Amino acid sequence: MRVVCPGSFDPIHKGHMEVIARAAALFDEVIVGVAHNYSKKYLFSLEERLDLVRAAAAELGLNNVSVEVIEPGVLLSAWAHERGAAALVKGLRSGKDYEYEAPMASMNRHVRPVETLFLSGEDRYTGISSTIIREVASLGGDVSAFVPAAVARALGEKFASASAS
Repeated sequence: MRVVCPGSFDPIHKGHMEVIARAAALFDEVIVGVAHNYSKKYLFSLEERLDLVRAAAAELGLNNVSVEVIEPGVLLSAWAHERGAAALVKGLRSGKDYEYEAPMASMNRHVRPVETLFLSGEDRYTGISSTIIREVASLGGDVSAFVPAAVARALGEKFASASAS
């Protein structure tokens, strides 16, 4: 069975990777769909985010994981359906995440025959988000415990070049 793990992953962190790795253990194939909205401002470009997700999957040896772009303006359920995915897999950190995700899961199921499966994240990752990672890293904090090695390096380069300008 093929599933999709969608997200913007700006940047991908160990909470994301924990869910992707668990999906990879449960299903034959996992497509990590990297979303890009041209009206949003990202720290990392689309190509950088794709490369970082690929590096993170390689770091964990996830051979049944591929990475693709979710084109802007495309319904996620339609995109997943076109790729033959039976389900979307999303991680939940809290009840608040569920409240946000449940209505989207219902709509996705209505628009296309794609189920949404929720995996609760490990407790050690419930407090992290890409937003927090970016903020702490921008202020010179060490986030290496929360991100894959490639992301830690990329964050260091991003903010070293920003402080040098």
